[in-house]
Amino acid sequence: MGSETFHIAMYPWFAMGHLTPFLHIANKLAERGHRISFLLPAKAITKFEPSNLHRDLITFIPVSVPRVDGLPPGAETTNDVPFPLHPLLMTAMDLTEPAIESVLRRLKPDFVFFDFTHWLPPLARKFGIKSVLYCIISPATIGYLLSPERKLRERTLTDNDLLRPPQGFPTSKIRLRAHEARGLAAATVKEFGGGLSFAKRNLLSLSECDAIGFKTCREIEGPYCDYIGSQFGKPVILSGPALPESPRLALEERWETLLGSFKSKSLIFCAFGSECVLNKEQFQELVLGFELSGLPFLVALKPPVGHDTIESALPEGFEERVKGRGFIHGGWVQQQLILKHPSVGCFVTHCGSGSLSEAMVNECQLVLLPNVGDQIINARLMGEELKVGVEVEKGDEDGLFTRDGVCKAVKAVIDDDHSEVGKEIKENHAKWREFLRSERLENSHLDGFVQKLHGLLN
Repeated sequence: MGSETFHIAMYPWFAMGHLTPFLHIANKLAERGHRISFLLPAKAITKFEPSNLHRDLITFIPVSVPRVDGLPPGAETTNDVPFPLHPLLMTAMDLTEPAIESVLRRLKPDFVFFDFTHWLPPLARKFGIKSVLYCIISPATIGYLLSPERKLRERTLTDNDLLRPPQGFPTSKIRLRAHEARGLAAATVKEFGGGLSFAKRNLLSLSECDAIGFKTCREIEGPYCDYIGSQFGKPVILSGPALPESPRLALEERWETLLGSFKSKSLIFCAFGSECVLNKEQFQELVLGFELSGLPFLVALKPPVGHDTIESALPEGFEERVKGRGFIHGGWVQQQLILKHPSVGCFVTHCGSGSLSEAMVNECQLVLLPNVGDQIINARLMGEELKVGVEVEKGDEDGLFTRDGVCKAVKAVIDDDHSEVGKEIKENHAKWREFLRSERLENSHLDGFVQKLHGLLN
């Protein structure tokens, strides 16, 4: 290793929501001269090549995904399979251990960044490599759900346990509702590849690594970072928000023409990431809520469960009623560029960490509609603690939202002249946007992140 730069291998979970932020931090580190060997499924490389901004320093290394009974042929990322098959994909990733060992033996990097592959820290130690669990899940979520205080290894977790924060958790407004606690308790102890529960896999990763990294800053989640450091007895190093670079491509002409036909800050944009799939009833309540608002809207979602196209799931007569102001799209869109468009007044999001990061640095206001997992605690952090968004009301027991609840939340943020809540979140969002967009913030965090990595080697 040179005196100033080092070599990092990265091996994130085979999900677009994990691969993408790993590439963001890879770009930031490469910008400072560090060399990155980025391991990912072979077919995914073409998707990520356009986002590699430093091809002289970031090298994609293809990983062959082993066949596992039950996985469709050719499946390599979570985009290729429905949610119930994710544990099988995790099993396939576990089976790459011998191949990864061979790569690490050959490359001999200074660090390996990983997340769900709990076997990487002991493997890295064999070659004198430091392991960093670079966690794209927020510290608040890790602390609330995966604290050793929960005794998760013994599978004793119940939904009643999750209604309360673990012992020593920072004083906060983060609380779960009955249906959320029930769902998260089941998901946390459920098998997630290789015969391990999601909780045990993550606890092993957190316990065995040399350091825990987060894509956040102390100003937003400092107390949660300190809590995790004390729970696991590990250095917790923060990269700052590590925001993605602005896309080099322009917004597609069809979307530019469409969005340009509406007045400033008037349009609702709704997108729930690459994996969220609603059932038909909730999908219909969502779009009917947008119709009820009377505002123009653009919805980009995957077709609901049981439907091949999004159009086939629309309520009867819906397209005729919203013609000229309501637009439904069942494929991928340039979310980052759409969020920047002057006509977008609010963003209805599932609260994935990547989507929240993109929204926080733009002027559109946030309507929070979490679906699963860490999205729920992200929503509480944004809505209750930072007060930069309004969460759509759901039934406490059944977790269902209604068209009226969707309409109410949208109206609260987009009509801030008549909404005290809207006025408050607009002011808070503007404050945090200015903070997060500061070049000094990013540079200071990344410099500190690099300095702490150097400290791990000494």
